[in-house]
Amino acid sequence: MAETSANIPAFGTLLTAMVTPFTEDGKVDYQQAAELAVKLVDDGCDGLVVTGTTGETSTLTDEENLGMFRAVKEAVGGRAAIIAGTGTNDTAHSVHLSRQAAELGVDGLLIVTPYYNKPSQAGVRAHFETIASSTDMPVMLYDIPGRSSIQIAPDTMIRLAEHPNIVAVKDAKADFAAATRVMAETDLLFYSGDDGLTLQWMALGAVGLVGVTTHVATRRFRELIDAVNANDLGTARKINFELEPVVRATMTRVQGAVAAKQILKWQGILPNSVVRLPLVEPDEAEIATIREDLAEAGLVFS
Repeated sequence: MAETSANIPAFGTLLTAMVTPFTEDGKVDYQQAAELAVKLVDDGCDGLVVTGTTGETSTLTDEENLGMFRAVKEAVGGRAAIIAGTGTNDTAHSVHLSRQAAELGVDGLLIVTPYYNKPSQAGVRAHFETIASSTDMPVMLYDIPGRSSIQIAPDTMIRLAEHPNIVAVKDAKADFAAATRVMAETDLLFYSGDDGLTLQWMALGAVGLVGVTTHVATRRFRELIDAVNANDLGTARKINFELEPVVRATMTRVQGAVAAKQILKWQGILPNSVVRLPLVEPDEAEIATIREDLAEAGLVFS
């Protein structure tokens, strides 16, 4: 995969898995999406994942997915890599959406392990290879057994790395031993898929983060990643400790998209915190807990 400089991969090092903003009546708000993308890039993101899990892709139509790709591309294309979340548990549908995303000029594709179907590892490999072969876009695999119910086994990932379009992995299973083997035997670029493990992942050899908490603490995550890349472990540790309650607030109390939208509303970045069913907004007890976590980090909102 081409690199933009000696140490910065073309996907970037700090990527936010963007929320999809909605209007009060539940329609996709493309203007708010564009404005959010600009803010994220201004604050330090050099890549954006559009309509991944945090973008509520499973409740978006194809037209809405493509509209989000188009809106974000028009807003920040050329300033940050635009990675389109086009993976589903239907290989043919994923191919269709990937081809349409490629026509819009995105910079890459995020393809999640096929969920619910529970295919064999041979099926997992065939799924990814079929999608990766459908365009000339670089592909980031998304390994998240907590949502898909199955992992991408190390042997499967090593074989997938032979495909010229499969270049990166977003790892959300935190199996550091398995990742070490894959890193040692392939050229795949690893990204932390767990916000709170960014420092640990980068110490192992990952190039950066695809995060959710990065919506609300973009600049601090930029500083964390830059500190690691500058071999300033002391600064990186300090920032990591400071970010812990923010990560806790965003990632552990309610679903990530729900929490991120709530906090973005408190920050005045989004006008509302609307999500689509089956997601619901946090209740009073959950809001209180999230506020308590944020207060530990000095973030207090009226």
